Amino acid sequence: MPLHLLSFIFLLFASFFSDDQPVFKGKNLNVFISNILIYPAYSRDNCLQGTVNVSFKLNKQGRIYHSEVQKGYGTDLDFEALRVVRMTSGKWEVPPSHDTLVSMILPVNFSLRDFKCEELSKDEINAAINAYQARKGMSEVVFNYYEKKEAGVIDEAGEIRVQALKYQLGYDEQFIEKLLKQAQRKLKQEDTEGACEDFLIIKRLGSDRSVPYLNQYCK
Repeated sequence: MPLHLLSFIFLLFASFFSDDQPVFKGKNLNVFISNILIYPAYSRDNCLQGTVNVSFKLNKQGRIYHSEVQKGYGTDLDFEALRVVRMTSGKWEVPPSHDTLVSMILPVNFSLRDFKCEELSKDEINAAINAYQARKGMSEVVFNYYEKKEAGVIDEAGEIRVQALKYQLGYDEQFIEKLLKQAQRKLKQEDTEGACEDFLIIKRLGSDRSVPYLNQYCK
C-alpha cells in the first residue's frame, strides 16, 4: 500500500522541551516515528483512527522501564502505539534533575487519508471497535486449541470448530503471509520483541511457518 495514503502524526507535549525534561537524542523524532510506524491492519481496514495516549517512565540512561496505554481504543492501534513508544527506549537524553518516577505522556495520532473514512458514521466505527473485542475472544479459542494440540491433547471435534473459526476470522494463508512480512519488517527495524510477538501469533494459529524465526530470534 503506498505510504502517501497513510498519514502518521506523532505529537509531543510542549513540556517535553523544557530544560528539566528528557529530550529525544535523534535529529527529528517525527521522522523516526514515521519510519517505524506500521498502521495496524484491522484499524486501517475499518477506518479506525485517532490519538492513543501512552504513558512511560525513563531511567537515568534514557531507557523505558514502564509503559502502558493511558487512553486508547481497545484495538490494534493501542498495541502499535505502545510498540512505537517502546522503540524510543534508549534514545532519550535525561537531565540529572528529572524524576524517574514521574510518568510522561506521548500522544500517538493515527490518521488515514484517501480511504473514504469520512463516509463512516460514529455508530459504524463503534461497531468496528466492538467487533474487534469479539474477535479477541474467538482468537483465544483458536490459540488455546493449538496450545493443547502441541501438548498432545487431540480433539477431532474441536478441530472442526477451530477451522470454522479461523475461516470466520480470516486466518488463512494470506493472513499468515502478511503477518510474517510484518514481523520481518520489525526485525529490520531492530524490534526483535515486536517481531517475536508476531511470530508467536503465527505459531498459535497452527502454522509452522514462523518456527525457524522463533528458534533463531526468540529464544
